[in-house]
Amino acid sequence: MFPRHCGCKAKKNNEPKYNQVVHFVIAGIAEGKLQKGDWIPSINEFRENYHLSRDTVFAGLSELKSRGIIASTPGVGYYIASARIPSEQNIFLLFNEFNEFKEDLYNSFMEHVGKGVSVDLYFHNYNRRVFDALVTDANGKYTTYIIMPGKFTGIGPLLESLSGRVFLLDHFHPELLGRYSSVAQNFEKDTYEALCHGLRHIRKYERLLMVQHEKKEPQERYDGLVRFCAEHGFGHEYLASIRDREIREGDLFILVSDRDLVTLLKQAERQQMMPGREFGIISYNDTPLKEILAGGITTLSTDFRQMGLTLAQLISQKGIRNIENPWMLNIRRSL
Repeated sequence: MFPRHCGCKAKKNNEPKYNQVVHFVIAGIAEGKLQKGDWIPSINEFRENYHLSRDTVFAGLSELKSRGIIASTPGVGYYIASARIPSEQNIFLLFNEFNEFKEDLYNSFMEHVGKGVSVDLYFHNYNRRVFDALVTDANGKYTTYIIMPGKFTGIGPLLESLSGRVFLLDHFHPELLGRYSSVAQNFEKDTYEALCHGLRHIRKYERLLMVQHEKKEPQERYDGLVRFCAEHGFGHEYLASIRDREIREGDLFILVSDRDLVTLLKQAERQQMMPGREFGIISYNDTPLKEILAGGITTLSTDFRQMGLTLAQLISQKGIRNIENPWMLNIRRSL
């Protein structure tokens, strides 16, 4: 066994007593006296050296485990699991996928989260097995878990097992209301309110066609569209595909996929129809290209940079808060 006294920092008067155990291990790693795989003193050794109760020592070891610094082998003891000196806050950040919108969110979060915070970013790519495996493997290694679950259901028990603060991102789950803080889109409300905002431009159309074929996309968007159409007397339809579909005058297409946007513009060219004149387009999620494509594509988008900022602010606050991220309707020639 290595020396029991290993450069431990003196305890501040206002610190909890268990921090003596935490400081002992962190100082040992910082000074090179503890390496990955090394065993640390037993609970009884910590009790004798620092005159602590068994519960206090166990609280310190639990804190170290939650940060991913140590792990244990039943009946043997505790050992160093990671020689990386952790920050005060060690964050597990799980996104559904990587795209330019999520990159904006991530960059904004990192810009505002502050110094001394360690963030590990993972992706589940809408694969439930990967999602479950990543969350399960991360348990006990982080102080904070920020999770973008998408439409996955029944995630409550998995989240409850996590030893740290949990935050939900982008897609709100009503069944978890009051249990976890979140920054999310309200897909139904956002679509409904955005269409109401653009009503004077939309009045010249007869039918609103929601084009959304991927299972990962939220059904709530169409629910908001149906509500809008019922109130204002428009026809509506939900389309899984627009391939080989003729555009009819008076159609307003609301598109989720940029591939569908390109398909629609090619079809319009074949039919010699102009977006914003014989038919209309609203595309989800704004990009610089959409500002100039076909004279300007109208977009309905959440503010991902604001989402990152709000998330950074939220993790520094106590209590549970559920915040709806703001939407933007950028009206351009296609409407």
